[in-house]
Amino acid sequence: MKAIRDYSGYEDFRDNFTVEVPENYNFGFDCVDARAEAEPERVCLVWDSDDGGARSYSFREMKDYSDAAARYFKSLGIGRGDRVMLILKRRVQFWFALVGLMKIGAVAIPATHLLTADDIAYRNRAASVNAIMAADDEHIIQAVEGAQAESPSVQRLIRIGTDAGNPDFGWELFDCGIAGYMTGESLPRVTVNEDMLLLYFTSGTTGYPKMVAHNHTYPLAHIVTAKYWQNLHPGSLHFTLSDTGWGKAVWGKIFGQWIVGAAVFVYDHEKLIPSALLRMLAKHRVTSFCAPPTVYRVLLTADFPKYDLSALEYATSAGEPLNESVYGEFLTRTGIKIRECYGQTETVPIVLTTPYTEPRAGSLGKANPMYDIVLVDPEGREVAGSGEGELCLRIAPGGLGVFMGYYRNPDMTDYAWQGGLYHTGDLVKRDADGYFTFVGRSDDIIKSAGYRIGPFEVESVVQQHPSVLECAVTGAPDPIRGQIIKASIILREGFEPSPELSKEIRAFTRANAAAYKIPRVIEFVTELPKTISGKVRRVEIRK
Repeated sequence: MKAIRDYSGYEDFRDNFTVEVPENYNFGFDCVDARAEAEPERVCLVWDSDDGGARSYSFREMKDYSDAAARYFKSLGIGRGDRVMLILKRRVQFWFALVGLMKIGAVAIPATHLLTADDIAYRNRAASVNAIMAADDEHIIQAVEGAQAESPSVQRLIRIGTDAGNPDFGWELFDCGIAGYMTGESLPRVTVNEDMLLLYFTSGTTGYPKMVAHNHTYPLAHIVTAKYWQNLHPGSLHFTLSDTGWGKAVWGKIFGQWIVGAAVFVYDHEKLIPSALLRMLAKHRVTSFCAPPTVYRVLLTADFPKYDLSALEYATSAGEPLNESVYGEFLTRTGIKIRECYGQTETVPIVLTTPYTEPRAGSLGKANPMYDIVLVDPEGREVAGSGEGELCLRIAPGGLGVFMGYYRNPDMTDYAWQGGLYHTGDLVKRDADGYFTFVGRSDDIIKSAGYRIGPFEVESVVQQHPSVLECAVTGAPDPIRGQIIKASIILREGFEPSPELSKEIRAFTRANAAAYKIPRVIEFVTELPKTISGKVRRVEIRK
């Protein structure tokens, strides 16, 4: 495997970074198998669970298991172009199956275990899913079975474990199946770069989920993710806290990490308990950790001094903007500056805080050198230099690290690509030093008395109040101002809703933000409407 170079600073990185794209690249052969040949005993995955069943896997073992999975899938009639949904939580079989599917040219559709039968049926019909592989989980099995009557394309049901369950559904047993294929014929290469590798359903905040298609060059773009955001190298043990059903899993649990020679840590748990998570970080000497800001907020409620986190070198965050209060408290507790990035299911990191970029609390970092970033104002004009606008990329569909388009939805694809630009739909600010700050979704912007206000601008202040656990800011109709700012707030334990607390929070905001950003309406709630990926559905709050 070719070494990936370091740079003298951000300018050197920006000006000289390139990715070589081989002809007919296949991650299964060109990363996993190549590592297995060059360094067969190098650890690629460390898996642990609440049951204490810790196990590590070498690249040689990953090659053997993925080869067996590939042969087994072929024996079931699954081949190039077939679509296989993987609902596998954090089970280790996800890696065997995913790499095996790559090798035979099938399309993997990772999906969360939170889906209902209706959710699964919609996805089966939308993507013409050919097979589903499920974890040994009663809820998942029931949901998959409940979707079958409305899923005519699904020909195979595969599950892990030893219980075949209801014979009416003809479940195949993956672990038993691959045992008979641990040896066998060599697998031929059947893919080209333009073939579909992954298909993700985006949860979205409006409408039905869209299908995001990535091709076989996509893993290569995650070199930036692993090497220049998560700061990984051979010998690193990286832990991204994500279910395998989310796009974040391939950001932090396989592609870039294995390309740079690092190992990934997987904690297979049912419920996030701060003390248990910290115990795992300490037990396995994790060197690099990535989680959304919500998880950092939860971790900060735990007793840090009880756990030896001395091996931790690096911490990163993505998925939602990081509040300055969380950044500051984590820095105080650990001495580590959380480094943010911005990207979408449709992309790899577009903006990131590299080892060559000094973190700034509240900033996403600087541009990924692979991309020509363009900011566009509401009139469609490009914003030169510093300023605010929608973040766009000057790139064609299927460009390195960028999705091929919305599968079976050419109208939505054309809408996303206008004027030669991919439109992310997110508003950001760029300062004179090239740092980007998240403002909000373009359809979430509040327009009040002539001011354009991003929800995050207000949320980041309100959440610094000691009573506030979570906050979502939206615009509410107002006959004079057009809109006023409304804050929906979940309180921390020990605080009770009251008019006095509302006044206190408004006063706190007034003391820490511009006058036009003060919430005029505060509503105390016990929960916030969210997508299945955990993003706040502001559209539902507005309704």
